[in-house]
Amino acid sequence: MTDISALKAALGDIRTEDNPAIVKQKSRDFFWYSPVLKRELDAVTGDLIVTPKSEAEVIQVLKACYAQGVPVTPRGSGTGNYGQAMPLSGGVVLNLAEMNAIKSIAPGRVVTEPGAVLAHIDRETRKTGQELRLHPSTYNTASLAGFIAGGSGGVGSINWGGLRDLGNVLRLRIVTMEEEPRVLELGGWDLHKVMHAYGTNGIITEVEVPLDVAYDWVDVVVGFDDYMRAVRFANLLANSDGLLFKEIATVAAPVPHDYFLRHQKFLKKTDSVVLLMVAPHAIDPFLALAAREKAEIRYRSDTASEAEKKGLPPVYELTWNHTTLRGLRVDPSITYLQVLYPFPDHVEKVGRMTEIFGDEVPGHLEFIRFDGNVACTGLPIVRYTSDERLDEIIAIHEDNGCPIFNPHRYTLEEGGMKQTNEVQLAFKREADPKGLLNPGKMVAWENPDFDWESNKVFLFPGLRASS
Repeated sequence: MTDISALKAALGDIRTEDNPAIVKQKSRDFFWYSPVLKRELDAVTGDLIVTPKSEAEVIQVLKACYAQGVPVTPRGSGTGNYGQAMPLSGGVVLNLAEMNAIKSIAPGRVVTEPGAVLAHIDRETRKTGQELRLHPSTYNTASLAGFIAGGSGGVGSINWGGLRDLGNVLRLRIVTMEEEPRVLELGGWDLHKVMHAYGTNGIITEVEVPLDVAYDWVDVVVGFDDYMRAVRFANLLANSDGLLFKEIATVAAPVPHDYFLRHQKFLKKTDSVVLLMVAPHAIDPFLALAAREKAEIRYRSDTASEAEKKGLPPVYELTWNHTTLRGLRVDPSITYLQVLYPFPDHVEKVGRMTEIFGDEVPGHLEFIRFDGNVACTGLPIVRYTSDERLDEIIAIHEDNGCPIFNPHRYTLEEGGMKQTNEVQLAFKREADPKGLLNPGKMVAWENPDFDWESNKVFLFPGLRASS
């Protein structure tokens, strides 16, 4: 149990908050996308919110918490989808939102503090004609360090792949959780020790990422009467080397009409759609290709009237996990999966899954570069009925060569995007010898003997206690 009074005394003037309602609110992310995690994590809460304003204050917090054996879970904006930033052992929630300065902008790169919000970064970099390569659909609220620590890719991945690809993050500065915290500068392969690691082995205090040329992207929605026609058209666009897109997604009927309520006036009930962000200079050749393929343009932001555009979200807020979010607002019983359809037969695999599941699992694809090839990841809607059926749906995908990154698990390994290896464990031992950073999220640290064949969810002892 955290001694709040003693910890507050050790933190001095650093801002803290122990109002239980506020602490609980800041202890949550978007875990409730999953009916499984909604049950398992609903009672999770920290004991104290601590809001440092500088790296020096981060060091002071970690030093004090280390001395008292208090767990620390870092938090950016809380836009994660599977409990990455939830304090399974209570303790301190380290709120990094006020460390949000943009420290420098140069040709091809930007340096920021961890809490800098992506949209704010772009507003500043666009003054120099540049923008971020990658961002999630939560662009207007997500922090850069939170994206790197909890995300994997997003808008822009059709050109640049994922965050794991060398060059998409240039440098990270982190603070370790030791008796005397150290400040480390990481680059190259060392970045992978802390990227998509949920803050389990260091607190990010500075980020350097590359920039690309900024465009006034044109939002386009294309309608098809058949989902696989939409998929094949999206795949054609993704492989059209002379055209420039920042986003290519497909969503199967009836999801667009039923869930994209502000765009509903442009859509038919039977529309499966392709959602695009097109560079202005690529619009005319794109339209020529669309005409040849008999694709029907439902909406274009560059020709829409002000009345038509009023109140419309940008197209990226219909993609990635905003598709799921819009669905949950209409039908709270749904959930989703994260699927990879590997190159070169990704379209065929999508067709097979569409044939098997139909409207039980309406399709949603995000076209990306993956290991140098065009492929697609899926965030399909799942019309949830039971945990058992959810497991069956996952097994059928994997039996058909479509790996699942399971969003109904809160640990690094069970989600499948990152497998902890000896290098990762060695760095954890070095940077967090007491295991106080975001406990419960790394199975290899908590229980090296966990039976992966049992198909049982890893349940962290601290989580059992909080439940």
